[in-house]
Amino acid sequence: MSDGEQPRPEWIFPEEKKSNKGRNWIIVGLSVLALAIIGVLLFFLLPHDREPAPTVSPSASATTPAPTSTPIPTPTATATSTPAPTQPPVPNPDLESFAGQVQPRLDDAVRGLELVTQNMDLGAQIVDSLQNDAAALSDTAAPSSIASDWTDAVSKYASTLGELRAAYDDGTDPQASLDAAGAALQQVRTLVGI
Repeated sequence: MSDGEQPRPEWIFPEEKKSNKGRNWIIVGLSVLALAIIGVLLFFLLPHDREPAPTVSPSASATTPAPTSTPIPTPTATATSTPAPTQPPVPNPDLESFAGQVQPRLDDAVRGLELVTQNMDLGAQIVDSLQNDAAALSDTAAPSSIASDWTDAVSKYASTLGELRAAYDDGTDPQASLDAAGAALQQVRTLVGI
């Protein structure tokens, strides 16, 4: 500075201390991770059988000879025949209890076809759900008195649903396929007395 210049006052602020919260959380997180890794390693490395792990003292291991292992005899294959496991017989439900079992899905199918009629733009998703229900219906064991008719009727209903889904995929008018699916569903319902 020259003699004529006055010193200019400057404000000097003390340096702000940086917060160590982030670093502290990282340290805590890494510590927890390390403990978790150690716990997992201990879980997998420690023996889990009910017998306690043998403990050997340093003085005993120096003087005591190691036990010899005795060979375990292996069983030889014999020509004995074991009976093949048989499947338990599938109970033959009566028609009334069978109708009660399938009625919720059949009622849902009626409502689903109504929804397709009311919401043609959402019809493809509804038909997918109806196809899943039809697959579950075909897997349901029917009474022996209607078993073959049940299989045929459900198969026909499922194929009409496939045609309805194809109509949506092709962009054609689905009304004819929708009517066919409704008629096939009604045959299934009539077969079980609903």
